[in-house]
Amino acid sequence: MKRIIYTKNAPAPIGPYNQAVHYVNAFENTLYTSGQIAMDPESGELKIDDLKEETHLVMKHLESLLEQADMNFEDVIKATIFLSDMKNFATVNEVYGSYFDDKTAPARETVEVANLPKYVNVEISFIAKKMP
Repeated sequence: MKRIIYTKNAPAPIGPYNQAVHYVNAFENTLYTSGQIAMDPESGELKIDDLKEETHLVMKHLESLLEQADMNFEDVIKATIFLSDMKNFATVNEVYGSYFDDKTAPARETVEVANLPKYVNVEISFIAKKMP
């Protein structure tokens, strides 16, 4: 069964997509999140002046989506990080890493892209899986 995940604690979609999709059946319990950026969900304002704060806000949005699917960071099996500048890798990696235990950290790729939505510095998405 496909279930659309929505939380007011993460930015509302700005296009034809959902914040996350939760897929559950007898064999699978998987959450696919859309990329999250540092937008205040209430005001719609971007929080991109401080890279650490920006990354923490992105991770908090992802945490809210995980919670809506009754999951947590230990359930994340794959992460994708998009950076506007690879020079920001160390800072983003430090904040991102603070949310995971090294023993259960997910697989991940980090790529630099020419532009991100609304010209933010970082966007992150997850795939999380839990035993049904």
